[in-house]
Amino acid sequence: MWQKAILIFKDPDIRRKFLYLFGLLAVFRLAASVPVLGMNRQLFENYFNSNELLGLLNIFSGGALDNLSIVMLGLSPYITASIIMQLLTMIFPSLKEMYQEEGEAGRRKFNQYSRLLTVPLAFIQGFGLLTLLSRQGVVQFGWFEMTANMIIVAAGAVFLMWIGELISEYGIGNGASIMIFAGIVAGLPLGVQQMLATFTADQVPQVLAFVAISVITVLSVVVISEGERPIPIYYAKRIRGSRMYGGSSTNLPLRVNQAGVIPIIFAISILLFPQMIAGFFTAAQNSVVRGIALLVSDFLANNWLYGGAYFFLVFIFTYFYTAITFDPQAISQNLQRSGAFVPGIRPGTPTANFLAHIVNRITLVGGLFLACIAVLPIIVQGATGITSFRIGGTAILIVVSVVIETAKQVQAQLSLRSYE
Repeated sequence: MWQKAILIFKDPDIRRKFLYLFGLLAVFRLAASVPVLGMNRQLFENYFNSNELLGLLNIFSGGALDNLSIVMLGLSPYITASIIMQLLTMIFPSLKEMYQEEGEAGRRKFNQYSRLLTVPLAFIQGFGLLTLLSRQGVVQFGWFEMTANMIIVAAGAVFLMWIGELISEYGIGNGASIMIFAGIVAGLPLGVQQMLATFTADQVPQVLAFVAISVITVLSVVVISEGERPIPIYYAKRIRGSRMYGGSSTNLPLRVNQAGVIPIIFAISILLFPQMIAGFFTAAQNSVVRGIALLVSDFLANNWLYGGAYFFLVFIFTYFYTAITFDPQAISQNLQRSGAFVPGIRPGTPTANFLAHIVNRITLVGGLFLACIAVLPIIVQGATGITSFRIGGTAILIVVSVVIETAKQVQAQLSLRSYE
């Protein structure tokens, strides 16, 4: 490991990529420390610490929301736009063809549509969040400040999207994931400080239990993230002229967790949207509307009911997103065109049915794992009583996944410059 670290700093190209990455992350963290107009820091800190909605949104904003900064939306509009575009591929065949069959040029055009969709989503999300904070009394400003802040936070979201694209193109790793990773890691010192400030001797068993759960969680995330089911693929022998081609074998790796953290994002959106809407009507004049809003708020405030709904939605969305991104029929057709086959399975529809059966089985494990990771903070809080760490299972999944993926890219860069 130390030899590879030395090689990273010796190689000028890799060193330049890391310096570029750290420089852009510094710009991101600097922007995350600049507050919007009309902010009352003390009122916002009190409201933020007591609101689970903002805590979850802060994870996907890269830690930019806890300061109510000019980039408070983070990469949330861009992630939402990407998810919407993925869903639209199921409705519009032309988009699906563009994304899957037109190669790099098609994906580049598809990503451009995602960027354009980010702009209106940034204005909508900025208006909703600022309106919510204004009605809660956290911020107080007139229509001019409201309009100016909407433009500022929307521009901040587009700015972070641009930084993420620069990191992906000129740096190391996926820009959006690394920025979320940086925001999560930046909040760790504050979590440790809060825990030490309230630490007493009788909390030692709880802290040890928390550490043990954290270590087991990290190990589980690594195992599931790297776990895959290899499907053997053989290529038939073909004779062209006087030469024989094919006759080789390879594997088609099917990952246990093909959906990543997308199902958790879907479930959070489904659960938090009613909570946000109910917050607008808890003080309504109409008794029926107020009663429904209070009923929804009380339901989502119950940890057991909230955790059960969260678990169910993550599990269902894992199957849903896997069905969107993995097309057994298309893979079967591609294998048949290239003269490849699965041993013991006829090409065509039987191969597609076989792949769909395998994916459904391994997705069961991946869905249960993601659902357990999602409700892990509720379980840990109930078992240990420690609430200082807001990182949660979702953040652990993001951190470990980003570290693994970045390490693979660094290893690939080093392998290009060294020989066994």
